[in-house]
Amino acid sequence: MALLINDECIACDACREECPNDAIEENDPIYIIDPDRCTECVGYYDDPSCIAVCPVDCIVPDPDNIETIDELKFKFQQLQDEE
Repeated sequence: MALLINDECIACDACREECPNDAIEENDPIYIIDPDRCTECVGYYDDPSCIAVCPVDCIVPDPDNIETIDELKFKFQQLQDEE
C-alpha cells in the first residue's frame, strides 16, 4: 500500500530527499505522498526509506491505498518505463 504523512509532520524535508520515486512533495502545513508514485521503496530498498529517516514517525500505511507486493512491483516497473 502507499504511505501517507499524518498531521504530526514537522516539515523537516528529510523524507522528500530520500524518496527514490519523487513521490513526496512539500505542502502546507505538512508534506504529502503521491499514492500513484509511492511503491514503499519496492524495487529500491527492503524498507521504505522515508520511514527510516522521519524524526517524528509520521509516515504510516495509507488505508485508502492498499496494494500487494506484486502491485507495488508493477507500479515500480511502470515508473521505470516512464523514465
